Amino acid sequence: MIFKRVGVGRPYPDHGLTSKGWAAVPPRQVRLDQLVTTKDTLQLSSLLDEDSTFFGDLFAHVVLWRGDYYLEDGLHRALRAALQQRNVLHARVIRMEG
Repeated sequence: MIFKRVGVGRPYPDHGLTSKGWAAVPPRQVRLDQLVTTKDTLQLSSLLDEDSTFFGDLFAHVVLWRGDYYLEDGLHRALRAALQQRNVLHARVIRMEG
């Protein structure tokens, strides 16, 4: 199993972070098997595109809410890490109360 669970949607309230807000959060390593996805589909072309993060954040965005780590942005990065047989992902993690 790659992820803890495949979810659909964000169960946590809106955090209000913009791209600039996310950029201020220092990245850290998160184990793939701790992550709950917030999307259940992906674009294969994005998964295979080496430049898919060219205009975006290099790090995935994760929300820690009620004890679970929700992968808000970075599903393609996480799957690429798994395909490369890595079990961790560098992500920006915010903690929300809930």
